[in-house]
Amino acid sequence: MGLFGRKNNESTVATATLPVDPALAALTGEYTIDPAHSSIGFTVRHAMVTNVRGTFAQHEGALKLDGANPDASTASIDVKITSIDTGIADRDGHLRSGDFFDAEQFPLMSFRSSAAEQLGGDKYRVTGDLTIKDVTKPLAIDLEFNGSATDVYGNERVGFEGSAEILRSAWGLTWNAALETGGVMVSDKVKLNFDISAIKNAA
Repeated sequence: MGLFGRKNNESTVATATLPVDPALAALTGEYTIDPAHSSIGFTVRHAMVTNVRGTFAQHEGALKLDGANPDASTASIDVKITSIDTGIADRDGHLRSGDFFDAEQFPLMSFRSSAAEQLGGDKYRVTGDLTIKDVTKPLAIDLEFNGSATDVYGNERVGFEGSAEILRSAWGLTWNAALETGGVMVSDKVKLNFDISAIKNAA
């Protein structure tokens, strides 16, 4: 079942109305991202030889799904920079500092969607604007719709997982250090990872 709708390449009569998938229509509504069952993280190459992984423990967001007009669906996420966690306190402190995110002056990283398209099956690409520090640039996130379910508490949920790649320098995150053997301490390329569970708001 598609989330953002399926493209129809077959010719149709101009006055015909395509039926709405009842299962898709049932997803229509506003959702709140459940931070206790969601994860927003990143992976970055360190010292040219290994990967460092981290997460942002505090984030909030909302989805608006429109089953009758999937192109009208929207998503927004705000991430609290001070909640960054790579498992090493000193490294987390450096990432919060002015060398990187400057969390004191710019406490949030935000994403606001502007469009969505189906890539095939339950795979989609959501595009929008990512703001880090005082820089806003377009970002495309490839997502897979994992389905919908009613949990044991009666909450209607939808789930997604996906990723995107950015060059951190494009958002002003340029700190680095040269290695004696060549190369740099931190790669410019960063992979962002999303694992989202969202609960449908009460009508």
